[in-house]
Amino acid sequence: MKYITFFALLLGALLTAQASDSPVGLWRTIDDKTGKEKSLVRVVEVNGEFKASIEKLFREPHEEQNPNCDKCPGDRKNKPVLGMTIMTGLKKTGSEYEGGEILDPANGKIYRCKMWTAEGGKKLNVRGFVGVAVLGRTQVWLREE
Repeated sequence: MKYITFFALLLGALLTAQASDSPVGLWRTIDDKTGKEKSLVRVVEVNGEFKASIEKLFREPHEEQNPNCDKCPGDRKNKPVLGMTIMTGLKKTGSEYEGGEILDPANGKIYRCKMWTAEGGKKLNVRGFVGVAVLGRTQVWLREE
């Protein structure tokens, strides 16, 4: 009986450790230029594809609290940023997630995207780029507990 209990606890710990390395969950985004908190973004996996949408915005009191994306292209134009899907199409490739796109609602531009977890899944590096990954920038998102 001791061995079964030990095995169950070990299996549970391994599954928890593996899950924490997944990008699925709620993330606090930090502006890589200003260092300020920008939003809470939820990453989900649907049929092997990872996507993300904005759940909460951290705005200054003088800013519009629920802005529309007036610079966004296509069907997202003039839609609320809150609730908007900003990242789509990423698939797991080794230890990274790549092949997708990310929208910057501040300027309406869509970039190629890749991401990878760090520090045991406590941080998510999200890299948006044009052409090749070298021509881009990385934001570090922090996992919300």
